Amino acid sequence: MVFITAEEFAKKIGEWIEAKNGFDIDILNVSEKTSIANYFVIASGSSERQVKAIADHIEFETKEMEIFPKGIEGMRESRWILMDYYDVIVHIFHQNERETYDLDRLWKDELVAR
Repeated sequence: MVFITAEEFAKKIGEWIEAKNGFDIDILNVSEKTSIANYFVIASGSSERQVKAIADHIEFETKEMEIFPKGIEGMRESRWILMDYYDVIVHIFHQNERETYDLDRLWKDELVAR
C-alpha cells in the first residue's frame, strides 16, 4: 500500500480525471467545514459514457495503489458518480447534473490550488 496524504491523493485523482478528458476539476479542502471528508474532488464529463470511464479509471488506479473505496454510488446511471475514499470524496458529474446541483457554489471558498 502506498502512503500519501489526503491532499496528495486528491491531486492524484485530479490527474487521473484529466487523463480521461474530464473537465472543470475542482479540489476542495472541506476539513474545516465537515467531518465526512477532508477533500472533495468535483469534476465533469460530457456524457454518461465519459463519466463512467472517468470513474472506472479512478477505481483502477486506486486498486493499483491498494486503496479501496468505502463506497461507490451512481455507476449504473453515470449522471453523478460519488466515490468515497474516506478522506477524499470524488464527485463526477455529467455536466448538466453539475449545473443543477451546483456543489461548487456551496463549497467555493475551499478551493485548493493544483
